[in-house]
Amino acid sequence: MSNQTAITINPSLLTWARAESGYDVDHVAKRLQVREERVAEWEKGERQPTLRQVESLARFFHRPLSVFFMPRPPQLPPLAAEYRRLPDVEPGHESPELRLALRQMLTRRENALNLMGELGEPISEFSLRAHLRESPAEVGQRLRQATGVTVEAQLGWANEWEAWREWRAAGDKIGVLVFQFIKVSLKEVRGLVLLRTPMPVAGINGKEMPEAKAFTLFHEIVHLMLAAGKEEESAAREKRRGEEWLAVERFAEAAASHTLVPDDALRDLIGRLRMQRAVWDIDSVRPVAKKFRLTPLAMATRLRESGYINWTQYNAWREQWQAYVATLPPRRGGFATPVQKAVNRAGQPFAKLVLEALSSNRITPVDASRYLDLKFEHFDKLRTHLMEGPGDILFDE
Repeated sequence: MSNQTAITINPSLLTWARAESGYDVDHVAKRLQVREERVAEWEKGERQPTLRQVESLARFFHRPLSVFFMPRPPQLPPLAAEYRRLPDVEPGHESPELRLALRQMLTRRENALNLMGELGEPISEFSLRAHLRESPAEVGQRLRQATGVTVEAQLGWANEWEAWREWRAAGDKIGVLVFQFIKVSLKEVRGLVLLRTPMPVAGINGKEMPEAKAFTLFHEIVHLMLAAGKEEESAAREKRRGEEWLAVERFAEAAASHTLVPDDALRDLIGRLRMQRAVWDIDSVRPVAKKFRLTPLAMATRLRESGYINWTQYNAWREQWQAYVATLPPRRGGFATPVQKAVNRAGQPFAKLVLEALSSNRITPVDASRYLDLKFEHFDKLRTHLMEGPGDILFDE
């Protein structure tokens, strides 16, 4: 069959795939370099696309070619039923990039559970709970204890990349799958959680600076704790808006800051730096933030929580910080290999799980390549990478 031959598809599946991917007709027309009227005719069944065009549609929507020949669209729950409420995302109106990231992380989680079942490996339970009636300090302390990370270890990390690797490993330890997603704007979302059990998912935007990722991760894990404590619903069901929801966000923000910087450690460091009477401007916050491998903004939040900065001072500080950040040139990434990119996205535990299943003949090389979105020719380098340790990851896509 020629690629230029018209092929009969189910038009309702084309409409479904486009809508599920978050695209308008004009986006599809531009991608396939046809008139909008032509795409509308395909969806009405008045005309049929060519085989090459159907293949292009499958690639664009990240769907298997076979989906366009199904008798009816799959019955799937809305994506907003999977993730927690996000400040700047209207449920059902996620960007195409975010919709794809959500689908990929949901699939990766299912693959992880299936592989663990095949290999007979125990599935970790996320057992932490939180309630809004508690103080954020109590919640943060409980979460910190669960990670097992000592202050001495934290203050000894060599750089922000080592800090991020250790905090990410701590998230995995407490029964959370920590993934990174790419190509989603930071203005839309920095982090999210998928409210599935067992092994819920914390997703971190790969565009975040490494020193910002830990705060984003534990902010999201606090939301998981609140959801486990029946204090939160999924985005599709959450009714709180405005100031009522902002209070929940502030609670998670405060608890995350206590997780990353315990009271005693903060007080001790400020004493050793002789900053008890410091005027907390950007320059004075920086050295404290650097010691804990956090952003100055995260540290300012923590200082506010312990009363070193009041809310009025904090809001003024934040405005100055945002004005300063706006003057900075765009962050330039370094080089990352295909193996580093794959491990960045999926995490070491999942990558090791795939390799173990492959070695045990539980999955095929084609499956392994698909699970990690990594060409099989790179798998020897992947094994070496995981055996030698991750090294510094210079660039997140």
